[in-house]
Amino acid sequence: MRDKTQTNSAAPGDRLVRAGAVVFFIGAVATLVTVAPLFLGTTPFPTYMFGLSMLMAVGFLMAGAGVLRSIAAGRRQARSGR
Repeated sequence: MRDKTQTNSAAPGDRLVRAGAVVFFIGAVATLVTVAPLFLGTTPFPTYMFGLSMLMAVGFLMAGAGVLRSIAAGRRQARSGR
C-alpha cells in the first residue's frame, strides 16, 4: 500500500516557512553585528542599521504565516476526504 504523500512534495506553506527562516537568520546576524560595538566600546553603527534587526521579526511573521497556510491546506484536504 502506497502513501499518497510523496516525500519530496511541498505543502502550500513550505516555501514561506523556508523564506521566513532565511530572513530571520539574516536579521539575527544583523542584530549581532549591530549590538557588538555597544559591548566592545567602539563607535556604534548608524541608526538605520538597527532597522536591519527588525528582519528577525519579519522572518518570524513570514514563517508563522507559512505554518498557518499549511494548517489551512491540511484542514481543506481533510474536509474534502482525500
